Amino acid sequence: MGEKEQMQDMNHILKARYDKLKELQDAQADPFVITKAKQTHHSMEIKENFAALENQQVVIAGRVMAKRVMGKAGFLHVQDRDGKIQVYVSRESLGEEEYKAYKKLDIGDIVEVSGYVFKTQTGEISIHGEKIVLLSKSLYPLPEKFHGLQDTDTRYRQRYVDLIMNEDSRDVFMKRSQILREIRNFLAGRDFLEVETPMLVENAGGAAARPFETHYNALNEDVKLRISLELYLKRLIIGGMERVYEIGRVFRNEGIDTRHNPEFTLMELYQAYTDYNGMMELTESMFRYLAEKVCGTLHISYQGTPIDLESPFRRLTMTDAIKEYAGIDFDKIQTLEEARALAKEKEIAYEEHHGIGDIENLFFEEFCEEKLIQPTFIMDHPLSISPLTKKKPSDPTKVERFELFIYGREMANAYSELNDPIDQRERFKAQDALADAGDEEANHTDEDFLHAMEIGMPPTGGIGYGIDRLVMLLTDAASIRDVLLFPTMKPLEKKEGEGKKNVEDESGSIGNANNGFFTPNNKIDFSNVKIEPLFEEQVDFETFSKSDFRAVKVKDCVAVPKSKKLLQFTLDDGTGTDRTILSGIHAYYEPEELIGKTLIAITNLPPRAMMGVESCGMLLSAINNKKDSDEEELHLLMVDNHIPAGAKLY
Repeated sequence: MGEKEQMQDMNHILKARYDKLKELQDAQADPFVITKAKQTHHSMEIKENFAALENQQVVIAGRVMAKRVMGKAGFLHVQDRDGKIQVYVSRESLGEEEYKAYKKLDIGDIVEVSGYVFKTQTGEISIHGEKIVLLSKSLYPLPEKFHGLQDTDTRYRQRYVDLIMNEDSRDVFMKRSQILREIRNFLAGRDFLEVETPMLVENAGGAAARPFETHYNALNEDVKLRISLELYLKRLIIGGMERVYEIGRVFRNEGIDTRHNPEFTLMELYQAYTDYNGMMELTESMFRYLAEKVCGTLHISYQGTPIDLESPFRRLTMTDAIKEYAGIDFDKIQTLEEARALAKEKEIAYEEHHGIGDIENLFFEEFCEEKLIQPTFIMDHPLSISPLTKKKPSDPTKVERFELFIYGREMANAYSELNDPIDQRERFKAQDALADAGDEEANHTDEDFLHAMEIGMPPTGGIGYGIDRLVMLLTDAASIRDVLLFPTMKPLEKKEGEGKKNVEDESGSIGNANNGFFTPNNKIDFSNVKIEPLFEEQVDFETFSKSDFRAVKVKDCVAVPKSKKLLQFTLDDGTGTDRTILSGIHAYYEPEELIGKTLIAITNLPPRAMMGVESCGMLLSAINNKKDSDEEELHLLMVDNHIPAGAKLY
């Protein structure tokens, strides 16, 4: 069916639904005036307790997901929070008028059903409906039932539809709630107190990240959204609360990809009179507890890879990990010049302000992280990258810190917390110097926190867990957006006339039925566009024909770590072997909005190393400037998805 026919079909469906609502309202049966339902049971409760509920009266409420009318009788499938249950209806049991109303129900309508529990001849537990009340009229149809909601971008933007159509999605968020509940149960069993600390702060510290900034009108003061929970929780340890934790949202003004969202849920806890060894024991115990409670086993699978949470978690220093996986011993690197020379030799990109410890960490990220599949504690990080951590008494260039890695991903970060206010002030000074040198992720001196430390802070172990990544692991979710109900998305550009409340436009179209790929030129304002002059120099046809332009399909797209501009594309170019291309377009696109798109690439350029990754080709974009401005606009060339991967352009 063509786009025009699809639009006409949608208009017909929408008009029919609005007409049904008008008919109900004219008959004084407006469903939207009903304020509550008499729900007594849920679907799963009825199925699990059939023996006790057989022939008993129940009232359910939920959404109509299927309807079959067979003359004087029919069936409904009603979906509630727990699942679906079949409802048998007949003209005899409902009555003439109510049966007519039943036949006018649409898929998506929300109903209350009263009746008794029974089994059909085929053995399906059902409800024999005796009364049906329409609670809410669905005015827009759900996606086609056999395929559900498959478009990833739409699933994230319209999570309400995703939850209706995809049982797996509902299950993820049910488990997310269970995970949070079980974390609280576990920590309550260890005598921790849950607390709440400020989100809007003068000094956003406790992590290496760029904060979001906002303004207090009442105080006429600029403030930041917190990037961690650490410094306020440590103040409570100083105040004598001994064991505290917080589960809360934090905000980092960074990129978006399959593992990162600018706002995310973090849990941090602090325990007085223990160290990072105590935090390792707590972490290992909690991960096992959660796996048993949520998954029912200590041997789980993540993206097809078996993960063993039963065996003791491996413990490995960062230096030893680099020795094992890269064959380089950073204990033998004595000068910054040596470290930089080694980074250049191994094509590890570093920044001017990076010291030896920063470069060691870059080597770990490049050569080790992705190999740490089974649970592994990486310990004893360089001092320079851990400004809030105690030094190791045996090696003052290292700190008592660990990160837990599973499936090549950081799952937790823990310290023996620094409690020396003199040492802490010196480390803050070093961070201030990095900020002055242009490091946007450096910490800043927090005088109130230093004053609290001067009061006296006991030896303390602390740890932070990314709740979203933990949920990903325990629900086998590939992307962080699959475990966030409402993930951050790049706003869609509004089409002309969008936002009007009219149900019907001049052409007879109802709602926003036109979801076509192209917008007519006469509907776009080009008055503020400045185009670069055409080249006067001509190129001969033989030279031009040597460039191999191909259609490529985006299989995956992620932000390149440590880069604010680069996106890394995994592309199907029709050869059967994935192609990697890096492109500096992160300012214009978020990675996940490009997955599934068909792009155009030059595929016969020589490979080029960028941020330690070989980029094999170049994606084509259209670029223009704004009039009277240096501001640049970039549009990645996207073509019809009917074009197969590898199709050559002429």
